[in-house]
Amino acid sequence: MKSKNLYLATFTTTAVIAIVLLLAAGLPAESASGQPPTTTTEIKIDNFSFGPQTVTVPVGATVTWINHDDIPHTSASTEGLFKSKAMDTEDKFSYTFTKAGTYSYYCTIHPKMTGTVLVK
Repeated sequence: MKSKNLYLATFTTTAVIAIVLLLAAGLPAESASGQPPTTTTEIKIDNFSFGPQTVTVPVGATVTWINHDDIPHTSASTEGLFKSKAMDTEDKFSYTFTKAGTYSYYCTIHPKMTGTVLVK
């Protein structure tokens, strides 16, 4: 009878641990501040283009532009919300989007280079 109770207790404990682990795996992670982690999306600048040309990110996401071209480029909001300095090769510029909306941007040095960030 004792071995049956021990088996049942072990089985129950294992089942409870498994359920807790499965539930925890589906929960969003939190940072040390108790806030959900921020999302970072990279846009590569290469061959006189932004890639991807359109990105969709959640509110609170940080978008980072990285210049992989051999000449300087910028990333500037058409609404004046953000503007990078001229980025040399491998330079980066980041901006965190705090409100939902559609944000168009372009390179001030090469105005035909354009892109869009959709924030939902």
